[in-house]
Amino acid sequence: MEGGSALWCIMVISSMDEFQEKCRIQYVVWHHKFGENGISLNDTFVVWSCKTLQNWKCIIGNKVDNTLAEYTFNGDKGELYEDVYKKLSNRCITE
Repeated sequence: MEGGSALWCIMVISSMDEFQEKCRIQYVVWHHKFGENGISLNDTFVVWSCKTLQNWKCIIGNKVDNTLAEYTFNGDKGELYEDVYKKLSNRCITE
């Protein structure tokens, strides 16, 4: 930045438990900002998570509504990305 100093805040993840907890917290924050229902941390659960090389991925669900959030942590950049999805249908398909 010209005329000032830049402040860089890079997220660091050191364990799967830490990553999952950060994702669950961000999911609660998303719900309070944008969701139809406010949820608590106790309403959330980890559906799936993995780590490949320096990247982490996690899917979080909750007990209150039909939303899921997918979090991807880019270890090279120290950035966490969030995608939130809503289930639109649930049907049985038989042949």
